[in-house]
Amino acid sequence: MSDSNVRDELEAKRGRNRQRRLAGIKRWVEYVKTHAPEEWGEQQNRLVDSRLGSARRSDLDVEHRRRVERVGRDRSP
Repeated sequence: MSDSNVRDELEAKRGRNRQRRLAGIKRWVEYVKTHAPEEWGEQQNRLVDSRLGSARRSDLDVEHRRRVERVGRDRSP
């Protein structure tokens, strides 16, 4: 397989992934528009908390870790 074919396949894969992500975002926007914040807010909080926790447990450099902690503090009530 030539480098050109590999690049084309990679670009196609990136395009498909991007389309899937956009479709997921659109579904979430529709869900948020059609459901009360009391229903989806807790789901979103669990997701964000999970991502922040994963970032904190990973092997990150100090500056990145500080940025994650700042974001976590900023979103806390």
